[in-house]
Amino acid sequence: METIQVVLDEKLLKAADKAAKREKVNRSALIRQALEEHLKRLTIRDKEDRDRRGYLAKPHRKDESAAWEDAAVWPE
Repeated sequence: METIQVVLDEKLLKAADKAAKREKVNRSALIRQALEEHLKRLTIRDKEDRDRRGYLAKPHRKDESAAWEDAAVWPE
């Protein structure tokens, strides 16, 4: 692992320390977990944006999923 320096304002630092204590981890572990979760959300957002652009470039046709309609009906 690398050691880095991060500048936080006092309010954020106190909130981080409180959260770390509540989660029973140290400050570094809390920041690592938060950063990992944030990076995952960014990746998901990028994939969703890519998919959205793709569907806008080639919109869904109404007849495109007609063959699947019977499979989507709940049996009685």
